[in-house]
Order: sequence, then structure tokens, then C-alpha cells
Amino acid sequence: MTTLAERHHYILNKLKKERNINVVDLCKDLQVSTVTIRKDLQVLEDKNLLFRTHGGATLTNPYVNEQPANEKGKLQSTEKVNIGVAAAALLQDNDSVIMASGTTVTEMAKSISARQGLTVITPSLNVAIELLKHPGIDVIQLGGALRKSSASVSGPSAEQALGDFFCSKLFLGVDGIDLEFGLTTTNAMEAQLNRQMIKVSQKTIVLCDSTKFGKRGFGKICGLDEVSQVITDSGVSPHTVKALEGMGISVTIV
Repeated sequence: MTTLAERHHYILNKLKKERNINVVDLCKDLQVSTVTIRKDLQVLEDKNLLFRTHGGATLTNPYVNEQPANEKGKLQSTEKVNIGVAAAALLQDNDSVIMASGTTVTEMAKSISARQGLTVITPSLNVAIELLKHPGIDVIQLGGALRKSSASVSGPSAEQALGDFFCSKLFLGVDGIDLEFGLTTTNAMEAQLNRQMIKVSQKTIVLCDSTKFGKRGFGKICGLDEVSQVITDSGVSPHTVKALEGMGISVTIV
């Protein structure tokens, strides 16, 4: 039987190693009830040693706020470039795809080599500008209300325009990915547009660096049951990878 101090020490050490932990695993490791673990997490959160999440805890604040695209682009820049390269490699000649907004999706656009017959639908001005460099790529720029913070559009006009298309792949950037809550972004209108993108795409591929795991934004996009593939970096925890693969989601680590 472990003491209170021993449990807290174990929880914090495990959290430092894995970044995110869940109640079920802690119960098995420490052989105590879920009630005991939840009380332990509450005490540790009150001491500002962790943040509780639905079903577990994390070291980083799980609630994300909107940041300008130029600031976000400086964060995990190397990881985003590598993720973008891996995503671009999935494109084929004569593909019809949607590339959503976000700094990681923009890095994907920068990594695209010449393709014949490729059609890309996007709400992002930055993505469209990058793709204009390739004469063999047809770009359909969605219209709507422009969000200056992300240099992308959202709203009814963009959502209605998507109703005229069906694409093989959606490349989606997110602000948060939570194993239980799903995909989120900081803007509710963007979340709504993302949901429409998912409806008109055969396959949803999420591009996110490992810092996005265990976080939640204001606007929920969808549950993980609607995700086909996740491309992320080596900072993702083995537990998270195992959980995603257990849901039938392909995980690519760069």
C-alpha cells in the first residue's frame, strides 16, 4: 500500500517522463481506486504542479488561446517543417484535396513539389500564395470573413462553397488534440468550417506537433473517430500513439 507522498512522487515523475498521464493507468500502477487518484490529482493541481484533464493530467496548460499566425509560426518550427514535408509526400498527381489553415499546413504548402492536375481548395491566404508558385496546381480560394490573426477565411460563404466539392484528402491543422474530447481550435467559426471540410473529404489527415496533444481550444471540430491519420513529431508520448492506433488511426512520426 503506497503512502500519499509516494503516490504524489510517482505521479509527478511519470508526468515528467510522459507529459500526459491518465487515471486508469495510474490506478493499475499504484493499485488504488479511481477516487483516490482523482483526489491526488486535485491536490497536485491545487499546488500548481499539474493541470487536470478529462481522464488524466498534463504538465502544460490544456486550454489554448488564439495567437497571431506570425507568432505561432516561430513555435516548434523545425517540427512543423518536417510534418509539412511528410504531409506533402502524400499528394498524388490529379488529386483533389483541401488544405485548411494554420502554420503547419502552410509549411506543407511550402514543401509541395510540382504536381500535374492537382487541385487544392483552401481558406488560407498563406497556403494559396505558396501554391501560386506551381503552374500545374489549380487553387480554389474560399471566400468569407477574413480572420487577420490566421490570414484565413471562415463563415457561411466558405461553408456553402464547399458543398459543391468532394475531395480525397483533408489536411487539417488544429490547436488541440485530446484523446477523449477530440480536435479543437481557438475559433468557433473556424471549427464550424473545419467540420464542413470533413464532410466533403474522404480522408482527414491531422497535422500537429506534439505540443498540441492534451490541449483543448474553445471550438470543438470533431471526435477522433472522424480522423484517418495523424502526422506529428517524436515528442508525442508512446501512450498517446498506442491510444490513437487503438482507435484505428494511422500515426506518422517524423
